[in-house]
Amino acid sequence: MCKGNLNKENERGFTMARVLISMPERFLDEIDSVANSENRTRSELIREALRTYMYRNQVRNSKKAIKNAEILETLLG
Repeated sequence: MCKGNLNKENERGFTMARVLISMPERFLDEIDSVANSENRTRSELIREALRTYMYRNQVRNSKKAIKNAEILETLLG
């Protein structure tokens, strides 16, 4: 993936990459409405949503792994 000059450092010193995504305009309007009501940027809201999604997915996968281990343990006795 070519990043070119799309990266820049934010106020906290983190390098931020820019991405282009497609979504229905109505959905973007809803995102902007929530971001505005919470006094934050669209980017902040989307980053938080993705962090939450990835964390929940990690927890879900951990629970599946534990359940699978229990099943395997039961089968192997």
